[in-house]
Amino acid sequence: MVETARNTKAKVTLIVLGGTITMTADAGGGITPKLSAQALVDAVPGLAEIADVEPLSPFKLPSASLTLEQLGEVARTARRAVDGGASGVVVVQGTDTIEETAFALDCMWAEDAPIIVTGAMRGPEAAGADGPANILASVIAASSDQARSRGALVVMNDCIHTARAVVKSHTGLCSAFTSGAIGPAGEIMEGRPFFFAPPSRRLLPAIAPPSASLPPVALLKLGLGEDARLVEALPGLGYKGAVIEAMGAGHVAERLSEPLGALAATMPVVLASRTGNGPVFSSTYGYKGGEIDLLSKGLINAGRLSGLKARLLLQLLLASGADREDCASALKAAWDR
Repeated sequence: MVETARNTKAKVTLIVLGGTITMTADAGGGITPKLSAQALVDAVPGLAEIADVEPLSPFKLPSASLTLEQLGEVARTARRAVDGGASGVVVVQGTDTIEETAFALDCMWAEDAPIIVTGAMRGPEAAGADGPANILASVIAASSDQARSRGALVVMNDCIHTARAVVKSHTGLCSAFTSGAIGPAGEIMEGRPFFFAPPSRRLLPAIAPPSASLPPVALLKLGLGEDARLVEALPGLGYKGAVIEAMGAGHVAERLSEPLGALAATMPVVLASRTGNGPVFSSTYGYKGGEIDLLSKGLINAGRLSGLKARLLLQLLLASGADREDCASALKAAWDR
């Protein structure tokens, strides 16, 4: 276990995008994004003792409405903050898409300084609101030298997760964020971060944040009895790539084998698993529709990346001008580390 000493009065930039953590009741009885970054900072006891926090509020959106183009703007803002002397950056947003936005930021982040993504499962007016504790823990992590060279991290409920492994696994619990079989990268205890292992070597070079609209990439989750109509419709709908969340270790019905092969001849098609844990296989199942068959037809192995994250990576790669071979190499680098 690696113990991290707390830096005294580090400079941390807090970028607030909206989400439950900023939401208070409206006239209709629901909660909507209202609180500013400064209001969030003011609500965290002891935060000023940890770091000088610079609050920014570029957006006030529920996280489902965020776009990759906006996340590119966040990445550029975070880079400017680090260039200006910030020890780290904390991005605060809604939890619905944290596993996606953290991974997208990780793909775009080339800095040694940590970029931490956090949010809240309970609104600020709820009993036991977790937002202030999550912000405090995230600023502690962002101030830590031991958090450097780890890319984007997610800090929720005093657990530290890598962007590649983290998933939201429950709709409402404060313990909703987990890292599957890999497990968390560390935790915040007694006001200090602890990491369970040194940083791993990054094999995927950072991708430049997008500055224009991104090519559309479809995500199809296949179920029992699916036919090929959606697969065959994708080129005509203008999609430039596709991610297929297949069954088990990367398997589809026999009748989908040829249509998926035909699709892979027109655009990059990534083969992921819908199970949520474990890799897509490459050399075990030889029947038509098995992973050997599909990979031989040109589909790209997503490895341990979820379909959600594989889609984001493929979209960023296509926006950067990558071809199929570039995409295959990058997908392998993203999960083989």
